[in-house]
Amino acid sequence: MSDFTSGPPDAESNAEQLIGNSESLYGVIDRQNVHGLNLTVPEDAKETIKAWADRESTVKYADSNVDDQMIIHIPFSQNVRLKSLLLKLGRGEVTPRHLRVFANYPNIVDFSDAENTKPSLNISLQEGETGVIEYPLRVASFANVTSLSLYFDDAIGGESSRVYYIGFKGDTRQYRKEGMNKLEIPAANAADAPLVDRVSERNAAQQPTAK
Repeated sequence: MSDFTSGPPDAESNAEQLIGNSESLYGVIDRQNVHGLNLTVPEDAKETIKAWADRESTVKYADSNVDDQMIIHIPFSQNVRLKSLLLKLGRGEVTPRHLRVFANYPNIVDFSDAENTKPSLNISLQEGETGVIEYPLRVASFANVTSLSLYFDDAIGGESSRVYYIGFKGDTRQYRKEGMNKLEIPAANAADAPLVDRVSERNAAQQPTAK
């Protein structure tokens, strides 16, 4: 009989969980300042921002109000580089089919502003999905983001849209200044001078002087 034993049946899902959590930008979303337009309950915009482990939860969500359009504005506490957008949407008639993404437009205060502003990206959303869907982004277009405004519309039923979860994968943009600072500090003595400078001085001393 073989002594080999396989890992637990959920080992693969655990690995996926760890990888997804390490790339999730949940920790740098300024959740307290997330807000929405045309929501049945305005505070529900924050409920779409969930930890990675809760991304499939359907307990809390945001519904649009008078029609199927809604805008959710999401600021970040640090500059971020986005690699993908993750969404869990309502099913059936409350599934929005179109999303406009506006990067770094905190001045979008109503739907008129959104209609008159060119989006950073238009996305045709998948229909009939029950789980979280990941939409890859062009990193070059979302390399230095401080906020996003997400404009959902075109629900299947035409009356209301529902969003359960909004998440992002990427990394933070922390610029390192230590290298520049070191270049600005003069050498205290010859021993501290860069090697290139010391070699140049030695070569100069060895050169014969003109007579």
